[in-house]
Amino acid sequence: MAATIGNSFWKLRSKHGRDKLFSSPEVLWEAAQEYFTNCEKNPLLEVDWVGKDAIEVNKPKMRAFTWAGLEIYLDISDDALRNYKTKPEYKDFFGVITRIEKIMYEQKFTGAAAGLLNPNIIARDLGLVDKKELESVVVTRTIEGIEPPE
Repeated sequence: MAATIGNSFWKLRSKHGRDKLFSSPEVLWEAAQEYFTNCEKNPLLEVDWVGKDAIEVNKPKMRAFTWAGLEIYLDISDDALRNYKTKPEYKDFFGVITRIEKIMYEQKFTGAAAGLLNPNIIARDLGLVDKKELESVVVTRTIEGIEPPE
Protein backbone atom coordinates (compact mmCIF):
# COMPACT_ATOMS: atom_id res chain seq x y z
CA MET A 1 0.00 0.00 0.00
CA ALA A 2 1.34 3.44 -0.92
CA ALA A 3 1.86 6.25 1.57
CA THR A 4 -0.93 8.75 1.89
CA ILE A 5 -0.69 11.96 -0.12
CA GLY A 6 0.80 14.86 1.80
CA ASN A 7 2.38 12.71 4.54
CA SER A 8 5.42 13.97 6.46
CA PHE A 9 6.89 10.67 7.58
CA TRP A 10 10.29 11.67 6.20
CA LYS A 11 10.53 14.32 8.94
CA LEU A 12 10.57 11.54 11.54
CA ARG A 13 13.93 10.23 10.31
CA SER A 14 16.75 10.58 12.79
CA LYS A 15 19.23 11.38 9.99
CA HIS A 16 19.37 11.78 6.24
CA GLY A 17 21.91 9.86 4.18
CA ARG A 18 24.78 7.64 5.23
CA ASP A 19 27.47 8.47 7.72
CA LYS A 20 30.87 9.39 6.36
CA LEU A 21 33.20 6.43 6.19
CA PHE A 22 35.87 8.56 7.88
CA SER A 23 34.64 10.91 10.57
CA SER A 24 37.82 13.01 10.54
CA PRO A 25 41.08 13.44 8.61
CA GLU A 26 42.90 11.77 11.51
CA VAL A 27 40.81 8.60 11.12
CA LEU A 28 41.59 8.49 7.38
CA TRP A 29 45.30 9.03 8.08
CA GLU A 30 45.33 6.17 10.62
CA ALA A 31 43.62 3.88 8.10
CA ALA A 32 46.16 4.83 5.40
CA GLN A 33 49.02 4.12 7.81
CA GLU A 34 47.53 0.69 8.48
CA TYR A 35 47.51 0.06 4.71
CA PHE A 36 51.16 1.16 4.36
CA THR A 37 52.17 -1.09 7.29
CA ASN A 38 50.20 -3.99 5.82
CA CYS A 39 52.02 -3.60 2.48
CA GLU A 40 55.40 -3.58 4.20
CA LYS A 41 54.63 -6.58 6.43
CA ASN A 42 53.19 -8.63 3.54
CA PRO A 43 55.64 -8.37 0.63
CA LEU A 44 55.05 -10.22 -2.61
CA LEU A 45 56.87 -13.54 -2.76
CA GLU A 46 58.91 -14.59 -5.77
CA VAL A 47 59.54 -18.32 -6.06
CA ASP A 48 63.12 -19.11 -7.04
CA TRP A 49 65.08 -22.34 -7.32
CA VAL A 50 68.67 -22.28 -6.06
CA GLY A 51 71.60 -24.64 -5.93
CA LYS A 52 72.36 -27.85 -7.75
CA ASP A 53 69.47 -29.56 -5.97
CA ALA A 54 67.06 -26.79 -7.02
CA ILE A 55 65.82 -25.92 -3.56
CA GLU A 56 62.68 -23.79 -3.64
CA VAL A 57 63.17 -20.38 -2.03
CA ASN A 58 60.63 -17.58 -1.57
CA LYS A 59 62.24 -14.18 -2.05
CA PRO A 60 60.30 -11.21 -0.63
CA LYS A 61 59.63 -8.45 -3.18
CA MET A 62 58.55 -4.90 -2.44
CA ARG A 63 54.80 -4.30 -2.66
CA ALA A 64 54.05 -0.89 -4.21
CA PHE A 65 51.57 1.42 -2.49
CA THR A 66 48.70 2.03 -4.92
CA TRP A 67 45.37 3.84 -4.86
CA ALA A 68 43.61 0.66 -5.95
CA GLY A 69 45.26 -1.23 -3.11
CA LEU A 70 44.26 1.46 -0.60
CA GLU A 71 40.66 1.45 -1.87
CA ILE A 72 40.45 -2.33 -1.54
CA TYR A 73 42.04 -2.26 1.92
CA LEU A 74 39.67 0.48 3.11
CA ASP A 75 36.69 -1.11 1.33
CA ILE A 76 35.85 2.21 -0.33
CA SER A 77 35.08 3.06 -3.95
CA ASP A 78 37.45 5.22 -5.98
CA ASP A 79 34.73 7.85 -6.37
CA ALA A 80 34.19 8.04 -2.61
CA LEU A 81 37.92 8.39 -1.93
CA ARG A 82 38.24 11.02 -4.67
CA ASN A 83 35.42 12.98 -3.02
CA TYR A 84 37.58 13.43 0.07
CA LYS A 85 39.98 15.44 -2.09
CA THR A 86 37.67 17.27 -4.48
CA LYS A 87 34.35 18.02 -2.75
CA PRO A 88 34.14 21.26 -0.74
CA GLU A 89 32.39 19.57 2.18
CA TYR A 90 35.52 17.44 2.68
CA LYS A 91 38.02 20.31 2.58
CA ASP A 92 39.50 19.21 5.92
CA PHE A 93 40.66 15.96 4.26
CA PHE A 94 42.67 17.65 1.49
CA GLY A 95 45.91 17.70 3.47
CA VAL A 96 45.69 14.02 4.39
CA ILE A 97 44.90 12.95 0.81
CA THR A 98 47.82 15.05 -0.46
CA ARG A 99 50.15 13.46 2.11
CA ILE A 100 48.98 9.97 1.06
CA GLU A 101 49.61 10.85 -2.61
CA LYS A 102 53.14 12.06 -1.84
CA ILE A 103 53.97 8.96 0.21
CA MET A 104 52.75 6.68 -2.59
CA TYR A 105 54.70 8.66 -5.20
CA GLU A 106 57.92 8.65 -3.16
CA GLN A 107 57.69 4.95 -2.29
CA LYS A 108 57.14 3.93 -5.92
CA PHE A 109 59.83 6.28 -7.27
CA THR A 110 62.41 5.17 -4.71
CA GLY A 111 61.55 1.49 -5.22
CA ALA A 112 61.91 1.81 -8.99
CA ALA A 113 65.16 3.78 -8.71
CA ALA A 114 66.63 1.08 -6.44
CA GLY A 115 65.50 -1.69 -8.80
CA LEU A 116 63.01 -3.12 -6.30
CA LEU A 117 60.03 -2.30 -8.57
CA ASN A 118 59.78 -2.43 -12.36
CA PRO A 119 60.99 1.02 -13.51
CA ASN A 120 58.93 1.00 -16.73
CA ILE A 121 55.65 0.22 -15.01
CA ILE A 122 56.28 2.72 -12.21
CA ALA A 123 57.34 5.47 -14.65
CA ARG A 124 54.07 5.05 -16.54
CA ASP A 125 52.07 4.99 -13.30
CA LEU A 126 53.77 8.17 -12.05
CA GLY A 127 53.36 9.90 -15.41
CA LEU A 128 57.09 10.15 -16.03
CA VAL A 129 58.12 10.18 -19.68
CA ASP A 130 61.42 10.12 -21.49
CA LYS A 131 61.06 12.31 -24.54
CA LYS A 132 63.53 12.47 -27.38
CA GLU A 133 63.04 15.09 -30.01
CA LEU A 134 64.68 14.42 -33.32
CA GLU A 135 65.29 17.11 -35.85
CA SER A 136 66.08 16.29 -39.43
CA VAL A 137 67.58 18.44 -42.12
CA VAL A 138 66.79 17.69 -45.73
CA VAL A 139 69.61 18.43 -48.14
CA THR A 140 68.85 18.68 -51.84
CA ARG A 141 71.35 18.81 -54.65
CA THR A 142 70.74 19.70 -58.18
CA ILE A 143 72.02 17.71 -61.11
CA GLU A 144 73.06 19.73 -64.10
CA GLY A 145 70.27 20.05 -66.55
CA ILE A 146 67.55 18.84 -64.15
CA GLU A 147 65.48 21.32 -62.21
CA PRO A 148 64.72 20.45 -58.58
CA PRO A 149 61.05 20.14 -57.63
CA GLU A 150 59.55 22.98 -55.63
